[in-house]
Amino acid sequence: MFTSINPYTQKTIATYAPHTPAEIEHKLLTGERAFRQLLDTTLDQRREWMMQVAKSLKDNVAEHAALITQEMGKTLKEAKAEVLKCATSAEYYAEHITSMLQPKPVESDAYKSYVSYEPKGIILAIMPWNFPYWQVFRFAIPNILAGNTGLLKHASNVSGCSLAIEKVFMESGFPAGTFQSLLISSKDIAPVIADPRIQGVTLTGSTPAGKSVAALAGKYIKKTVLELGGSDPFIVLKDADLEAAARTAVQGRMQNAGQSCIAAKRFIVEKEVAPAFTAEVRRILENMQQGDPTLDTTNMGPMARPDLAEELMQQLQETLAQGARLELGGTLEGCNFAPTLLTGVTSDMTAFKQETFGPLAVIIEAASELDAIALANETEFGLGAALWTSDLDKAARLATLIESGNVFINAMVRSDARLPFGGVKQSGYGRELSLEGTHEFLNIKTVYIQQ
Repeated sequence: MFTSINPYTQKTIATYAPHTPAEIEHKLLTGERAFRQLLDTTLDQRREWMMQVAKSLKDNVAEHAALITQEMGKTLKEAKAEVLKCATSAEYYAEHITSMLQPKPVESDAYKSYVSYEPKGIILAIMPWNFPYWQVFRFAIPNILAGNTGLLKHASNVSGCSLAIEKVFMESGFPAGTFQSLLISSKDIAPVIADPRIQGVTLTGSTPAGKSVAALAGKYIKKTVLELGGSDPFIVLKDADLEAAARTAVQGRMQNAGQSCIAAKRFIVEKEVAPAFTAEVRRILENMQQGDPTLDTTNMGPMARPDLAEELMQQLQETLAQGARLELGGTLEGCNFAPTLLTGVTSDMTAFKQETFGPLAVIIEAASELDAIALANETEFGLGAALWTSDLDKAARLATLIESGNVFINAMVRSDARLPFGGVKQSGYGRELSLEGTHEFLNIKTVYIQQ
C-alpha cells in the first residue's frame, strides 16, 4: 500500500493500493486507444480541451492547493501559485501550439521539402513529489496538445495529487486514457518501460534514478528526457545590488523548504562584499516564519519526509566538522528543519560537493569574478545558475563561461513555459517547455517531394 502522510502533523491522510498487472495492461490499452483517437481530432479541438483544463485548475485552485500542502508540506501560498502556474501554462500552449507544430519548409533540390512534427504514442512520465502539479503539467500540456498520451508514475507520497491531475484531464473533454495515473513502485517500472506501446520516457528526479531509467530505456531504444539533480551556484559580484541579491538568494534557497532542483544552493560571493551580503542574508532569514503551512503568516513549511530532513542534517553536521561556521539555524524537529546559514564553506566540504535538498544556505567567498565562475563550475551538476552584477555586458560574457542549462542574470532561476528548461553534465539532458521541449517526443519527420 502507498501511504500519504502529512509532513507537518505526521498524520496519515490516505492509503492507496498499487495497480495490479491486469490494471497496468488495461491502462496501456486505454492509452494506446486514446492516442489513436487523438490522431483523428483536430488541433483546435485539443486546444479547446486544454483551455478547459486551465479553467478547471483555476476554478478549483483551493482544493488542489490544499491537497498539495497536505501531501508534501509546502505552504498553501506556494501551492496555490503552483496550481495557477499550471493553468496559465495550459493557456499559453493552447495559444501557441499551432505555430510550434507548424511544418518547417526547407530549401533543397526537391520540388518541395519540409520537416513535420508528429506524435508518437504513449509517453511515460516518472515524476517527483516536490512540485507535484507543475512537474507533471509541464510535461503533459505540450505533449497532449501535440497528440501524445501520458502515463504518470508519480512519487508514492503524492498519490492523491496524481489521481487529482488525472481527474482534471478526464473531466475536461479529452478521450478516456489521454492522461492516466499509474500507482506502482519504482521496482516495478521496468516492464512498463519495456512495453512497445511506450514511445518515450521523461524523468525528473535524482541522478541515480535518471541513470537507472536511462539504462532501461536505452535497452529498448526509447527516447528519454532527464531533468536531474542540481547544485546551482548563485554568484554575487562586487558591483551587484547586494540588497536585491540577498533577498532573491534567500527566496531561491528557501522556497518550497529548499526542496527544488533549481534552488540557489551555493552562494558564491566576491570576498570584498561577502561580509555585507552575509549580514543581509542573515537578517532576512532571522525574520522568516517557519511552521504550519496552511497559515498565511508562514513563510516556510516542513520538509516532505523525516528521512529527507535527517539526510540534510547529516550533510550539515559533516560540513561543520570540516570547518564551516554555523551562522543561523541548524535545528531539526520532526520534518521542521530551521532555515540554516553556513559561512566559511570551501570546495572540499560536503555542502559544496553534494546536492543539499532542503533549507540550508552556504556562502563561499571568491577571490575574483573568474574565481567565482571557476567555483560555480566545480561541480558534477549543471542545471541552473544565477549571476548578479550591475554590468550587463560583463554578465553576458560571463554567462557563456558557466556550465549550466540555464543562466539567469539578476534574477532567480525558474522554469517558464516560454523558455526551454533542462541541464547538462549530471543534471541530465533534453529539454522541457518551449518549442524545444515540445519537439522532444515527436517524430521530427523529413518529407521530400520530387516531381
